[in-house]
Amino acid sequence: MKTVYLSLGSNMGNRLALLKRAIQILKEQVDEALCVSPFYETDPVGYVEQDCFVNCAVRLVTALGPLELLAICQSIEEALDRVRVIRWGPRTIDCDIIFFGDLKLSTEQLTVPHPRYKERAFVLAPLLDICIEIELKNTLELALKAVENQNIRMLTHE
Repeated sequence: MKTVYLSLGSNMGNRLALLKRAIQILKEQVDEALCVSPFYETDPVGYVEQDCFVNCAVRLVTALGPLELLAICQSIEEALDRVRVIRWGPRTIDCDIIFFGDLKLSTEQLTVPHPRYKERAFVLAPLLDICIEIELKNTLELALKAVENQNIRMLTHE
């Protein structure tokens, strides 16, 4: 069993509803204990000519392999009409594996830890809310300080 951390985001349509639906599908497909962070509204990174995102993080414990979980994440994106037109562009849903236990993997399909997680407050802040490993929490805190200029706001309503 591995502890896995995912980052979810949406900036099209009913962003909060899409995230909640993605989380529900995860619960149905992974069938393991899930812990979900608070939701955050964040400015886009990379391609900035788009609407703000709503982001969250999910912690789960699973016996699935990394590619099996990736297939589930991609099926969620497909089910919620994700279309890839512009890199880092608008999307109904994004479901990324950030950490998969202590696994380090770099293939054409998947890289874990996610190669850009330290550059993105919208990944780091929600992860910190649900992180249970002390060493990882320290790493996340340091990385978040380095990007504290990125605009991120916790949503008070869910």
